[in-house]
Formats: sequence, structure tokens, C-alpha cells
Amino acid sequence: MTSFDIAVIGAGSGNFLINRSLRDKRVAVIEENRFGGTCLNVGCIPTKMFVHTADVATWIREAGRFGLDTSLDNVRWSDIRDRIFDRIDPNSADARQGRVDGENTTVFDGHATFTDDHTLRVELPAGTEEVSADTIVIAAGGRPVVPEVVADVPFETSDTVMRIDALPRSMTILGGGFIGSEFAHIFSALGVEVTIVVRGDALVRRTDEEVSQRFTELAGKQWTVHLGHEVVAARPTEHGVALELDDGSLVESEMLLLATGRAPNTDRLGLDTTDVELRDDGRIVVDEFGRTTVPGVWALGDISSEFALKHVANHEARTIAHNLAHPDDLRAFDHRFVPSAVFTHPQLAGVGLTEKQANEAGHRITVSTRAYGDTAYGWAMEDTTGFCKLVADKDTGLLLGAHIMGPDASTLIQPAIQALHFDTPARDLARGQYWIHPAMAEVLENALLGLDLR
Repeated sequence: MTSFDIAVIGAGSGNFLINRSLRDKRVAVIEENRFGGTCLNVGCIPTKMFVHTADVATWIREAGRFGLDTSLDNVRWSDIRDRIFDRIDPNSADARQGRVDGENTTVFDGHATFTDDHTLRVELPAGTEEVSADTIVIAAGGRPVVPEVVADVPFETSDTVMRIDALPRSMTILGGGFIGSEFAHIFSALGVEVTIVVRGDALVRRTDEEVSQRFTELAGKQWTVHLGHEVVAARPTEHGVALELDDGSLVESEMLLLATGRAPNTDRLGLDTTDVELRDDGRIVVDEFGRTTVPGVWALGDISSEFALKHVANHEARTIAHNLAHPDDLRAFDHRFVPSAVFTHPQLAGVGLTEKQANEAGHRITVSTRAYGDTAYGWAMEDTTGFCKLVADKDTGLLLGAHIMGPDASTLIQPAIQALHFDTPARDLARGQYWIHPAMAEVLENALLGLDLR
């Protein structure tokens, strides 16, 4: 058995907590897959590189409305894919090598399971090794959910679909959340006929209700969308997969992509040999400092957080790194205003309370919605669907939430995120600074000015 001061399970955001504040500690980093975790290898970064390519393809197809005669003559899928992963894979390898060469870090390329509260059995390519540590940080992430009804037919997930050998002619996406909506944009823009099947009555239902409704309407114009349907059976066909829906209809395509959520990897860690408590959905229970129910065992990221977002996992890693180095000066996670963005077509972004949540919380609210098309730059873009919606408290004058649908929504929302975090009154945000004219940010300015505040 090899003993360490700290053992980290997972080299995604878990790898980020090993910083100079812990340079005097002996650290084991245990990772069975690629360094960089979900975000770098199968999530945020490669998907956004594909999204940008899809955006370019969309601009080309829609250029006619600007008086430009263009055509998209060919999509070289293998070139697109290889350009992306020729950057991703070396980055992952470099992250691993940095820990291999680190003075105080030892890398174990294998799968870890607990044998007691502070001991791990690591399955390595060449055998098994036991590792013990006074402090263990669990950052083992999650994996795609595979519904039982489709488990026996060929399928792809977000972990695999970006590395396929060739584009299919048609694709059915099961699930209409963030992941499904982004891949619908990617593959449809590259020429794939996309069908989406969802159980609920709308797409991206975790966003503001108005955003969800408007986006669902636009999605129906871009893709074939089946709302409110369950898959009751699935079978392989000569050319792909057929799904039978609960109304008896059949959806057939060459490729099935599962986008029905991700589950934490807690069931693969042997946590039943420890006193680490789990929530009903499988996530590890942690307090506001990142501590589990076992002293000396911490958790961060998708395996414990309700927010499966990279910026949240990074924040939690920074917080836990501080807490490990300063046990007498613990810092709490700050999850008050967690923003999110969906890089689909059009982009979606949100932070804070939705209108419905603000009403349910008892706030006396004012709501302001402004269209991209009512700004000068919106005219330049010929945008007819984008909008910015703000929710504020009439009594305090503070923003409660911001929700944007349209080009660059993920960037435009940042001033609202800042205002929420620093308690900047909406009036001060609107008139306490310059807004570049005629930049797209004026849609946020106009929405701020439209709030009915005393």
C-alpha cells in the first residue's frame, strides 16, 4: 500500500485543485480515462468547436437575406472532426504529463474503488495497487444515461458521437434538453436530417418558461420534433434504428443519439464500503464547504453538485483547494447565481430566477422583454426571433434573473451575471455606465430601462 496526503479521484476539474497552495503535499491523481474530464474530451470544449462550425454553415445557408449568393457545397466531416480532436487530444495528454512530471504528484492510470473510508483499490493495466490518503477528493464525474428500452439497439451518446467515422443521412435524438438541443443544431447544420423525441411538452424546460416556449416553436421549424411521447420499443433495422412511440407511430433513422441526461458515477466507486452518504438521485451529499459525511473525504463537480456545469466544478475545485490548504479558514461554495448557456440555434442563456420562480418566491416583480430586432445591430443582423427578458424586484430595484435567446446570448448575459453577484441595482446598471452604440448589448440596456422600478 502506498500512502499519500491527498488522493484525487478524477482528473477533470479535480486536476485543477492541485495548485501552489498544496505544493507541500504528496498527491495521488487517479484517472481511468483522459485527463481533462467530460468538459475537455466529450463535453463543453469539443461541442463548442463543432457548434462554431455549425454556425458558419448556417450563416452560409442564410446569407441570401443579406444579398449574398452563397452555397455550401460540401461538408468534410473527417476534416472537421480531426481538426477538433487534433487539438483536444494533445491538450489532454499534456495535462496528464504535467502531473507525471510534477514533483509532488503521482499519476495512477486506472479505476479506483473504496475499500474503506480512506483506502482505495486502483485497477491498473498491469495489476492492482492499494492507495491510502488522509484526504480524498472525489471528482469522478458522470456518464450518459441509457434508457433500458433502447439498450439493445445501436446508439451513440455525447461521449461517442463526436468521433463517428461518417455523418449519417438521418439522426433521431432522444431527449430535448441542453445536450440534445446542441447536437440537433450541430448535425442539422452539417446536413443531417434530425428528429427529436421528448417526453415533455417543450424543449430545454430548465430555462425560463417563455424562452422554452419560443425555442420549442423555432425548433419545430428546423427539425422534426415529437413532443409528449415515450419510446415503448426499439429495434434495429437494415439502415439504422426504429423507435416505436406510445401513440403507435414509428420513428426511423440511420443513427440514434441518446441525450436523456447524465448520471453520477457513484455506483462505480465502492462507496457502500464507506460512510459516504448519497442523495436519492445518486449524487454524493456534501456541505457548503464540499465535505462529505466522512471526515477527510470531499467531493466536487458532477458527482455531487446539482449543477452539471464546468464553471461550477471549477469554482468548487478552487474552493476545496483553499479549504484543504486553510482548514481553519473554510470558504463556502457560492451557488447563488449560477449561469448557464445552451449553444444551439439560436443560443440560449440564463441566470437567476425565472419569472415563475420569482413569483413563487413571493417577490413583487417587474418584467421587461426587449427584442434584438428593436436595436440597430439587430437590424444589421436581420434578427426576428432574439429577445432579452429581465425579472427584477420592484421593492429593492435589484435584478432577480436574466434570460436571453439569440445570437451571442452566452456573452450578452455577462453584465447581468455581474449585477446579480454584486447587488448592482438595475437602474445603476442601465445608466451608471456607457453602452456602446450600436452594439448588440443595447438589447440588455433597453430591457433594463423597461423595468417598472420606483
